[in-house]
Amino acid sequence: MPDAASGTPPVIHIEAATKVYEMGKNKVRALRGVDLQVERGEMIAVMGASGSGKSTLMNILGCLDTPTSGSYHLDGIRVDGLTRNELAQLRNEKLGFVFQGFNLLSRTSALDNVELPLLYDHSGRKRDTKALAAEALQRVGLGDRMDHHPSELSGGQQQRVAIARALVTQPSLLLADEPTGNLDSRTSVEVMALFQELNDQGITILLVTHEHYISRYARREVEVRDGRIIRDEPVRDRHVAKVDLSGIPDQDPVAAT
Repeated sequence: MPDAASGTPPVIHIEAATKVYEMGKNKVRALRGVDLQVERGEMIAVMGASGSGKSTLMNILGCLDTPTSGSYHLDGIRVDGLTRNELAQLRNEKLGFVFQGFNLLSRTSALDNVELPLLYDHSGRKRDTKALAAEALQRVGLGDRMDHHPSELSGGQQQRVAIARALVTQPSLLLADEPTGNLDSRTSVEVMALFQELNDQGITILLVTHEHYISRYARREVEVRDGRIIRDEPVRDRHVAKVDLSGIPDQDPVAAT
């Protein structure tokens, strides 16, 4: 499983994963033998229609659920078989989440929202939590908005706060679930440009989207249908947008050759 060249394990290694839900006397097979490997530094878009199994796959990758059968290794750690508390600890240590609805605390400043995941780290490794939260906000271009509440920020700025919150624990993997679903087209470009910038810095990103034009900002597309991966290939004519971290893209997206 470790990469032969580097000797390091892939960030995601899921093999023959199935997920079966029992609905009374009926069984619903949400995943049917999924294999997926994601190397460090990749940026992947997972696509699929409603009911395709992509949400179930996302929940398993995010350690919110476990497969019925098959194996899942996250950054070299075997996930299937862990207890609920062990899964919670692994999520905090290895994963950063970005959601469609931002999920910010409305009466809390941007700085305190970003600091929140650090307060659940009981290892003692991250002591100066305010400084780390401030650094994460500066990284996404919101160093001058730290004291602002979500209601004082635009939708794009709120999503950047959410991205800073996901980054603050220095996760192995950033999971983004429909991160542009509540944004207009221009702001969506801004957010995807930021994801590309972070990926260029070496951060591994997996995003779920139903928008084909959003998936083309990734480097690789994975399509799920009927609980199986039916397509897994590099993105052709990838969209690239430069980002000005004041919040406005330098240019419209262009197709990279």
